[in-house]
Amino acid sequence: MRFSPVVILPALALASLFGSTSLFAAKPAAETLCSECVRADLNFLAADELHGRGSATRDEHLAALYAASLFESFGLEPAGDWEGNKFLERAPVPAFSDRLKEHLKRQGLDRNERSDTWNAAAILRGSDPEASKEVILLTAHLDHLGIGNAAEGDAKNDTVYNGADDDASGTTAVLELARALSKGPRPKRTILFVLFGSEELGGFGSAYFLDHSPVPLTAIVTNLEFEMIGRPDPMLPKPTLWLTGYERSNLGPELAKHGAAISADPHPDQHFFQRSDNYALAKRGIVAQTVSSYGLHKDYHQPSDDLGHIDFGFVERSIASMIEPVRWLADTKWRPEWAAGGKP
Repeated sequence: MRFSPVVILPALALASLFGSTSLFAAKPAAETLCSECVRADLNFLAADELHGRGSATRDEHLAALYAASLFESFGLEPAGDWEGNKFLERAPVPAFSDRLKEHLKRQGLDRNERSDTWNAAAILRGSDPEASKEVILLTAHLDHLGIGNAAEGDAKNDTVYNGADDDASGTTAVLELARALSKGPRPKRTILFVLFGSEELGGFGSAYFLDHSPVPLTAIVTNLEFEMIGRPDPMLPKPTLWLTGYERSNLGPELAKHGAAISADPHPDQHFFQRSDNYALAKRGIVAQTVSSYGLHKDYHQPSDDLGHIDFGFVERSIASMIEPVRWLADTKWRPEWAAGGKP
């Protein structure tokens, strides 16, 4: 997640080993969550060995390859355009502004070696000849800040900005929703799963996707971005998720009606609706909003955003709560709409 709407911050074999399913009581097989897989994803993506998955670095590329290998193992269709791996999109990174360069230098983030950025993309094709022309888009961002300055006074001199919450947790949600939804009968509508690169530098991955989408943008019924769901928000009375721009459309209330553990964003002054990749899609007219539980914790964009601060049980329950509502969204004829004045 970016700093603000104004200032931009500006072992792959394991992927196929976690195929067993940890069942939740009373859930049909097609709608179960693999708890071991949630932990495996987070442990891989937020490991020190991935050096914080810096935007447009080799480590972001490794994270994209991990996601691509899982998408392929789920039997999904590739939705990328890179000749080396059709589950990937390779996007050039534009020249940085002086303002961004200075910001990166202040945090020591200018030491990361950058080249291209990477998206991972896959399609679960809908079963209905007509409804399959409509697309539900589920997204998150792969990258974080990479290697930077240690926090002031840190005796351990930790320079890895792991990004366990931001946004290994959201990436895990998309991967495990893809795993769960690919089992059992195919939904009527098509579901497109995309993990963006370089969100932290200004949304370069999502910008490339919008210009090279594997489906017409007019076919996208809605977009749910998953961003920072690694621990509950203490501002909520119950440990649930919230949706940015809840009042801007009828999407959140309808998902809640169908079982999603979701409510309104309790931090409207933070303008989170404008601070993730969903906003670029919303500006194209797509009802695009972000699912989160970020409670303004002090580990945001710090080396301390690590696995030790993840509430794994909360992450598992949160992802599980979204499976049935997303499946309903992919099977229904209902379409979300912007509220009056809600469209950016």
